[in-house]
Amino acid sequence: MTDLPQVCVCYLTRLSETGEPQVLLGRKKKGLGLGNIVGLGGKLEPGESALDAAVREIEEESGLTVGADALTPMGVLTYLFPHKPAWSQRSNVFVTDRFSGIPRESDELNPEWFTIARLPVDEMWDDAKHWLPGVLAGQRVEATFTFGADLATVVARD
Repeated sequence: MTDLPQVCVCYLTRLSETGEPQVLLGRKKKGLGLGNIVGLGGKLEPGESALDAAVREIEEESGLTVGADALTPMGVLTYLFPHKPAWSQRSNVFVTDRFSGIPRESDELNPEWFTIARLPVDEMWDDAKHWLPGVLAGQRVEATFTFGADLATVVARD
């Protein structure tokens, strides 16, 4: 499975004015996952590391600046779509609370801060509820999710 396309996703976190932990997510405006709320990230370019891709994608999708040394690797997720193999991929997951700038809308998504205690998992990919709360609480993740014929529902988790 090492030949699967490599992607990255990064979750930027902060404390709100009232001290509640928040995470920056956005509703996908085009491409795979259209309409879903997602983390910042995307495909690795040829020769690019997952870390470098995360830095680039954060800037492209939100206008925020993050140094590679500020990103904490939290694991790898493998997504299998037996009914649409072109969608299968391996995602490198990063988290950071060190960034600069003010989030702005891009052609990919409109970033918005969400309270971590109330993640919008019903509007995210089906796998997110299984691992995202743990990652945001500091737990590393290594998992494989297989999606069903509807291309939206997780039917197996390894």
